[in-house]
Amino acid sequence: MKLSNQHQMYESEHTLFIKALKAANPAIEAGQREGRALLWDKASTTLPEQDLSAESRIKQQAYVYQNK
Repeated sequence: MKLSNQHQMYESEHTLFIKALKAANPAIEAGQREGRALLWDKASTTLPEQDLSAESRIKQQAYVYQNK
C-alpha cells in the first residue's frame, strides 16, 4: 500500500525534537554508544572461564523466598 505524498513527508513532533536535539549537541550519540558499551556490550568469555563460572555458582533452592 502506497502512502500519499502528504503522509510520506510527515514527521512527528517527537522526531523533530530528537533531530533538533542531535543537531544542537552532536556528541550525544557518542555518549549513548559509550553507555551502551558500558552496560550491554560484554567481552566474550573463553571456555575455561565459562567452566569456572559454572562451577562457582551456588545452587539455588527450589523456592527462593522460603527460609530453611
